[in-house]
Amino acid sequence: MNQLRRHLLRLGGLVAWVAVASSPADCIAAAESPRTAGAADGPGTEIPLRMGGAGGVYFLASPGQLVVEVEKRDRNQRGRHTELRAILFGPDRRVLAEAAIPDDGQPRGSGWGPPGRVRLTAHVARPGLYGLNVTISQDRYGQEIAWGFRTNCPKYVIETARGHKDEPHQEPIELLNPSCPADICFLPRPAALTIDVEGLPRGVEELTVYDAQGQGIGTLRVGSDRRARITFPAGEHRQAVPWRLHLPAAQAVVHIDGLTRWEPGEPYPDLCCWAPDPNAWFPFLEYRWLVTPYRRIVYGPAGSEGRVTFQLYNNGATKKTIDLQLEFPRERFPARVRPGQAQVPPRKSVEVVVNYTVPQGGKRHLCHLRARPSEDPQLSTYASLEIRTGQAPAARPLTMPIVLKPYQHENEQFGYLPDYPTESQVYFDLENRPFVRVRSGIQTLRDGRWVLVPLSSAVTDPPDLAGRSYGVASTKIAFDRHNDLYLLGTTGRTAVVLRSTDGGRTFSAAVIPGREDEPRSFDIEQFSGHNVSDGPPPVVRYTRTAADPRLRWRRIHDLELFLPEKRGRRMVVGDPVLISRRAIGLALHSGIPSTIVSRGDKVHVVWGEATDPDDDAPGVPTYVATYDRRAKKLSEPVLVAYGPPPNDIHNTPSITMDAEGYLHVLAGTHGQPFPCVRSRRPNDTQSGWTEAEPVSAGARQTYIGLVCGPDGTLHAAFRMWRSGVAPFPHSVHGTLAYQRKPPGQPWEAPRLLIVPPFSEYSVYYHRLTVDRRGRLFLSYDYWSTHWFYRNDHRGDRRALLLSPDGGSTWKLATHEDLHTAPDP
Repeated sequence: MNQLRRHLLRLGGLVAWVAVASSPADCIAAAESPRTAGAADGPGTEIPLRMGGAGGVYFLASPGQLVVEVEKRDRNQRGRHTELRAILFGPDRRVLAEAAIPDDGQPRGSGWGPPGRVRLTAHVARPGLYGLNVTISQDRYGQEIAWGFRTNCPKYVIETARGHKDEPHQEPIELLNPSCPADICFLPRPAALTIDVEGLPRGVEELTVYDAQGQGIGTLRVGSDRRARITFPAGEHRQAVPWRLHLPAAQAVVHIDGLTRWEPGEPYPDLCCWAPDPNAWFPFLEYRWLVTPYRRIVYGPAGSEGRVTFQLYNNGATKKTIDLQLEFPRERFPARVRPGQAQVPPRKSVEVVVNYTVPQGGKRHLCHLRARPSEDPQLSTYASLEIRTGQAPAARPLTMPIVLKPYQHENEQFGYLPDYPTESQVYFDLENRPFVRVRSGIQTLRDGRWVLVPLSSAVTDPPDLAGRSYGVASTKIAFDRHNDLYLLGTTGRTAVVLRSTDGGRTFSAAVIPGREDEPRSFDIEQFSGHNVSDGPPPVVRYTRTAADPRLRWRRIHDLELFLPEKRGRRMVVGDPVLISRRAIGLALHSGIPSTIVSRGDKVHVVWGEATDPDDDAPGVPTYVATYDRRAKKLSEPVLVAYGPPPNDIHNTPSITMDAEGYLHVLAGTHGQPFPCVRSRRPNDTQSGWTEAEPVSAGARQTYIGLVCGPDGTLHAAFRMWRSGVAPFPHSVHGTLAYQRKPPGQPWEAPRLLIVPPFSEYSVYYHRLTVDRRGRLFLSYDYWSTHWFYRNDHRGDRRALLLSPDGGSTWKLATHEDLHTAPDP
């Protein structure tokens, strides 16, 4: 242990094992590759901190050896295989050590199992914010285990963070060791706050709240129901922080406003950060995301120059001054940071740039961007920039699937660093020029450079809608046969169709009338392979009219069709055509399915419907209908398939057509195979359909993305669940997968494109589009259920995959792939 001096600190009944390096000679550079930690011998004493839930810990570590012991006990309540995964990472999110505590193998109902323990270590060469990530297989909420830790780092903050739920976020602190007392140290919010404690053991009659000076500021009396509550007025006792809630016995479930549950306007929403020891506390929350991205890897030829932008973020309530410098752990190379100091307003970010020259010789060159707040100089951390000579692997076809690893995504593995917008999916006009919808407007390539067109200045007609700010009603972009461009937007509660006749430089707006005060969602027909509208594309509106409190995914909507028309130089949306009063709704965040496809005068709409919960429906019934523009008549709806399970809003179907005009529909499902049908006659929903057949028997599919290639091949992208297989043999995981059906042939087996870095729930917010040459573009943004992992990353992780050959090979798209898109 390098002559470590050990001592025990006992504060509030919780023990922290502290180890301090005896000399600077004991501090050596962290290993380049992760270390695998084995079972810890430890100092042999019990770890008294036992918590439910999941999440992790952040350490303000000084040079020396960092030691973290993690312990798990299984509750053995439900017979789940609970393997705890512990990952120790550095300030730049380089994984330093990883270990697992296996399930204890005890039978269901046997009660608390024996403790399992692992010991993770890392050599800290430079001070900074290090972290421990804890997840549990088959238990994203941490209900089946108790875990705890001890460390030689004197400064640390716990972040309790479970998996997500489809309800308002809460992170109650659950303590599970009644044999010793406990403290919860936390930052009180400025507003009035209430502390609720439940599940207290008998014998505990009161709890006390102290300020940072040790002054008692409140007492919670425990009732006969073993609950206690106290409310503090706004502003009182906020000068001496953190506060400390003392529990005589560490058995309780604790809820605190602003810490475990949040309201709009909270200073630290969704961050349940606390410490069991007031001496461990440090100002972590104020400097959350101080410098990001945590790590960047760039490639280039020797002698070339480049720049990388980093963000400094101030998560506190007052202005911060951040001092910056570059550190070189190995040989120096030409690099400089500008500015050297930055003033960062509260809750704002400031950009800083590192300019570099790729050195001659050698393959990898590393520097660290150190960020140190002048207001809290004892707290500093760093991000890393690694320069590699040569071409990034991202520019070449990849071996699929991409297996994401914790804190190692597309940039860390492949050098992916897009210089094009990735905020949403990419669409192509008739000249195959790319367009991307962004929050403030659109971005497109002009003269080889991406330009932003803000809608607030681009909408010029009519005058009463000009100069307004416009929100995003849909990220889809549509083009008609004249190459006019169309978007859906909102200004206030008013929904509009936006049209540009000059390639997105200026726009006119037409109001979608009615139902402004009701919950609505919209879809617009976009190019899916063989459909080009003669004029303004059709639009559908879903207006929610009912929800079922007994079935969370059962919603009822009015579905209406709008058929905008050009009248002179302006566009008129017109009155809606009612399609259904029982539509289940629209799920477009992933897959972004097509609900409309048209050719000539015929507009085809597909939708799913809610059913009576008492009926034995095999799934969401999927209907299609056709509106004839010339006859101004809507056909009868035709039932073509059922997408299981019933009454589930996830099950949005998708429709496309091939070159001959045959219609193809995939019925939406939630964790079941997609049923597929085809019309028996081209451009016709009324003359019969093939029998519904699953695209892949047994596949657990959700969120359809569907397009048709130039040769008639159907291409689908979707989330697909897998269980009991690598890399997570003890649990389930959600992958991003792809499948195709060549004309006249059955669907091929699904192929994995992306494997997640963590087990349990995942979603990819994927969007599949096709350009005018038939190249496939798949935009995706991995999203983990685990709040700890998501909270650590500012912004999204959206990336863009490209297949130039109909799904046979895939690569990460480059600027050249978009800039040199040939004409169709």
